Amino acid sequence: MRRVGLLAQLAGGLLALPGAAQAHLVTSGLGPFYDGALHLLLSPADLLGLLAMALLAGLRGTRSGRLVVMALPAAWLLGGLVGLGLPVPNLTWLGVASFLVLGLLVAADVKLPPIAVASLATAYGALHGLLNGAALALIGAGPATVLGIALTVLVLVLLTTATVVPLRALWARVAVRVAGSWVAAVGMLMLGWLAQGT
Repeated sequence: MRRVGLLAQLAGGLLALPGAAQAHLVTSGLGPFYDGALHLLLSPADLLGLLAMALLAGLRGTRSGRLVVMALPAAWLLGGLVGLGLPVPNLTWLGVASFLVLGLLVAADVKLPPIAVASLATAYGALHGLLNGAALALIGAGPATVLGIALTVLVLVLLTTATVVPLRALWARVAVRVAGSWVAAVGMLMLGWLAQGT
C-alpha cells in the first residue's frame, strides 16, 4: 500500500513538471523589456540625473513630486520612441551637463514653482529618452526596451520622491542637498573626461 502511494506521488510530481524550462528571458519574450530596465540602471548619466530630478521634486513638495512622477516617465517614453526612428548626433556632453545642472539645483535648494520643476523633468526626460532611443536603435532594440526604461524611471522617481517629500528635519534636507552636490561633482568629473577625450 505504501508503494502505491509513493508511486502515485512520484507520478503526480512528474506530471506537474513543465514541458520546457528556459534559463534566459530573451527566449521567453520578456528580454527586451528587462534589457531596457537594466540599461537605465547601468547608465550612470541617466541614473544620476533621474536621482537628482527626483530629489529636486521631493525638496519642492508634494505638488512638484506628483507632477514630476507623471511628466518624467511620459517624456522619457515619448523621447525614446522618437529616438528609435531618428538619427541623433552624439550629444553625450549635453546629457552629462543636464544632470550636472540638476545636481547644482538640488545642492543650492533652489526654490522653484511646481510647474518649473515639472518643465525641467519633461525636458530632462525628453532629452535622455531621445538619447536612449537613438542608442537603442543602433543595436536593433525596439519599443519594448524603451517601455522597460520608462517604467523603471517611473518606479525610481516615485520611490525617491516619496522618500524626500516628507522630510522636514534640517539634517535630512541637508543630506538630500549633499547628495545633489555629489551628483554635480560626478557631472563635473564626467565633463572633464569628455573634454579630455577619454
